[in-house]
Amino acid sequence: MMRERKVIIAAVVLTILSGVFLYSRNIYAQPPTLYWGSKGGDVSRVQSRLKDWGYYKGPVDGVFGSGTAAAVRSFQAKNGLTADGVVGPATWAALGFNVGRTAQYQPSRGVSARDDVYLLARVVHGEAQAEPYLGKVAVAAVILNRVESDQFPNTLAGVIYQPHAFESITNGVANATPSQEAVRAAQDAINGWDPTQGALFFWNPAKPVSKWIWSRPIITQIGAHVFAR
Repeated sequence: MMRERKVIIAAVVLTILSGVFLYSRNIYAQPPTLYWGSKGGDVSRVQSRLKDWGYYKGPVDGVFGSGTAAAVRSFQAKNGLTADGVVGPATWAALGFNVGRTAQYQPSRGVSARDDVYLLARVVHGEAQAEPYLGKVAVAAVILNRVESDQFPNTLAGVIYQPHAFESITNGVANATPSQEAVRAAQDAINGWDPTQGALFFWNPAKPVSKWIWSRPIITQIGAHVFAR
């Protein structure tokens, strides 16, 4: 009887641990890389998103064919990504899936969410006015990632007004009224969209920058900006 009870207990524990392991894998699993010939629900998700945004005109059938590939390339080219027709991590992030931030940004005490959106939008406008929409969201995401990082001040204003952190603050360009696109990009980033996959730095390689910045691990490039941890 005692032996049977131990066997039952061991089986229950093993079942629980197996469930926890599978649950953990589901939480942290990265979306698969999709390309011509891929099939299934993940392809349908991509087709649906591209269709909603006007890039894809075909059926949402879960089959990655020529129409889906052309839509992916068009989306990538429009958003400063390598237009290879392959849905990898950067394209998944650009589509708004697996965005990377674990929680939505919360305004500091005594500061309204509207004020934070406007402040963030001003910097986005100043730093990324000529960038594609995805590049604007990416700049906003970097700023919010800094707020969450122990390496930077823990408030939005603290990060933005850290001495010499952002050129548009130093030269006053960020004092201009932000565009509606910049406001929308700031709101999307605050809602959790992070196309940079957790970047803390960005810069334009075509402009003079410190040698130190090139020591940071580069994650991706969106438009004219390089993004790094």
